[in-house]
Amino acid sequence: MSDSRLTTIGFDADDTLWQNEQFFRMTEKRLTALLADHGDHEHVAARLLAAEKRNLALYGFGIKGFTLSMIETAVEVTNGEVPGSVIGEILAAGREMLSHPIEPLPYARETVETLAGSFRLVLITKGDLFDQERKLAQSGLGDLFDAVEIVSDKSAATYARIFGRHGDGPQNSMMVGNSLKSDVVPAIEAGGWGVHVPHELTWAVEHAEAPVTAPRFRRIADLGQLPALIETIAKAG
Repeated sequence: MSDSRLTTIGFDADDTLWQNEQFFRMTEKRLTALLADHGDHEHVAARLLAAEKRNLALYGFGIKGFTLSMIETAVEVTNGEVPGSVIGEILAAGREMLSHPIEPLPYARETVETLAGSFRLVLITKGDLFDQERKLAQSGLGDLFDAVEIVSDKSAATYARIFGRHGDGPQNSMMVGNSLKSDVVPAIEAGGWGVHVPHELTWAVEHAEAPVTAPRFRRIADLGQLPALIETIAKAG
């Protein structure tokens, strides 16, 4: 048996298995409407993105950090004169995001069910611990995974550690996700396969160039194509 046989598959969660970014965009529009007297949508959205980037190292990824960045943006664009009612609206918007029902993406359940049992499946997601646990529980997919890793960031070292712990090392593993920057590139750098499943909405911070020359890079249109791709890779290996 080849030393590079595929035994372990990692899945991203947000915007790979279920919708996520669309709720951030909707809430961003809600914020820009609240602050319309202090700048147009593009101006406020740019200030929000800048705040998010500044705060990643402090708050990490997720809705709570996003909510704090919205409050910071409101304070900035109003020169400290933001009404308490607007802060209240922002906090309410954050709470709504934290309780929004899960909307699975096409083929998510079918694909995970198809692969479960034949491979070790690991959910690898970053963000707020409570929120990610809530979404996984509501998705009904939790029992199909052999392990769940909620991490603060995704790097080659992250994948080497996770696939070493739950699999046979990155060389025998594949990461599947919508983010080139977080899901695909670092998994390939760690020695594994990286499969890009594009989503129509991707946060600006997650943009990266596709590693098109990497032998272990693949792109599929949707999760429904994943089992056939894995079968092809297994036969070639």
